[in-house]
Amino acid sequence: MDDGFAEYVAHRHSWLCRMAYLLARDWGTAEDLVQTALAKAWLAWRRIEGNPDPYVYRIIVNTHTSWWRRRWRGEVPAETLPETADPRDAAAQVDDRAALWSAIDTLSPRQQAVIVLHYFEERTLTQVANIVGCSLGAVKSQLSRALTRLRVDPDIQTMNLEEVRR
Repeated sequence: MDDGFAEYVAHRHSWLCRMAYLLARDWGTAEDLVQTALAKAWLAWRRIEGNPDPYVYRIIVNTHTSWWRRRWRGEVPAETLPETADPRDAAAQVDDRAALWSAIDTLSPRQQAVIVLHYFEERTLTQVANIVGCSLGAVKSQLSRALTRLRVDPDIQTMNLEEVRR
């Protein structure tokens, strides 16, 4: 009766949690976001045509924005993504990531979503527009504004963002 829903969840759950974590930077909140999104997607599963990822990602982004507006998320410590092998000093990497996420935390929920989806999830701007539910021009505008704010942040001006992203 689930028409592939269980297979979708089994295959994509970890990716959905990763994307939600990049938005919320808290694993508990990320899991709550994914559970909420999957519950909503299950209700509409038969109406979803083609790849369900954009639909589910959009639910996650909208739910995160809604929770953020209600101050549901509270204060969480700045956590970092798992470390990768790099010749640079590990402490410097942690500091860079913490500074980057602190700067991203100052952005609006929509700007956070655009940054995460485009740079961390490597989605095209068109895909981001479909997931966020706005025009391509609005995504470009939000991305431009977010990058402008990040560029003037004194804590991240000197770091190589490509290395931090990995």
